[in-house]
Amino acid sequence: MHDALRGLRKVADESGAVLIGETWTKDVAELKQYYGEHSNELQMPMDLMLTKLRFSAPVFREHIAGIDGAGGWPVYVISNHDIVRSYDRYGDGQHNDQIAKVMAALYLTVRGTPIMYYGEEIGMKATPPTRKQDVKDPIGQRGWPKEKGRDGERTPMQWDGSANAGFSKATPWLPVPPAYKTHNVVAESQQPDSVLEFYKKVLRLRHTNRALLDGSYMALNESDQNVFSYLRSYKGEVVLVALNMSASPQKVNFELSKNGFSSANRLLATPKSAAQGHILTLAPYGVFIGQLSH
Repeated sequence: MHDALRGLRKVADESGAVLIGETWTKDVAELKQYYGEHSNELQMPMDLMLTKLRFSAPVFREHIAGIDGAGGWPVYVISNHDIVRSYDRYGDGQHNDQIAKVMAALYLTVRGTPIMYYGEEIGMKATPPTRKQDVKDPIGQRGWPKEKGRDGERTPMQWDGSANAGFSKATPWLPVPPAYKTHNVVAESQQPDSVLEFYKKVLRLRHTNRALLDGSYMALNESDQNVFSYLRSYKGEVVLVALNMSASPQKVNFELSKNGFSSANRLLATPKSAAQGHILTLAPYGVFIGQLSH
């Protein structure tokens, strides 16, 4: 496989192309091999291990550190057409929208390239079939009922609240989940606190802030069991990202003055999450992104 990838890379380099790999690996060491010993294989092998992680600050902190230190450009994936949607995997059934925003902030602000699967930006649920006769995926047809297949994460995009979620006037291949009434593009575009509007805000920030685009990554408060926080730094510009991955409010002292900073000026935050001096207050599943000032 690696001989073939090196051959493909030579062709890609000749034409200025980039190779992205759907690389399922058991650990970071195996993923690292796909960059090539001399960075001569895939420029962008996907980190699909992220899809198997438990929603936890220590778990994510350890994993991101490993990927960031692998020697290549990270590529983060939290869902695709073969995996139960992240809204369900990371969600607790009560705070799924808030947790979806935490995940958006995470994979859109760490160093690397995020790969978004359609529907992540509106909080689409996985909706597996309940009857064998409704299964379209051959895997589900063969493995029912233990294996329900991948239909649940492949349902039509939910554009609006009309018939078939505005996806088509014809009968779609897979049924539209009931959640389309509340989680669709039109409805969420009219709600300032929706998952979609949060994605838009983070993406706008990412595309205009050089530290988030090209900056280095450094984890903070690495013993914190609830808050995953880190710095992105680029030519003197420093951005702090703090993600409360717990269901309880958190207060964090980043001791900014020890590192030569006076304050963290808010760039983006979820409600009731704010910085006052060196103390950051985070609501349950709260997000704070701030520019550090000297």
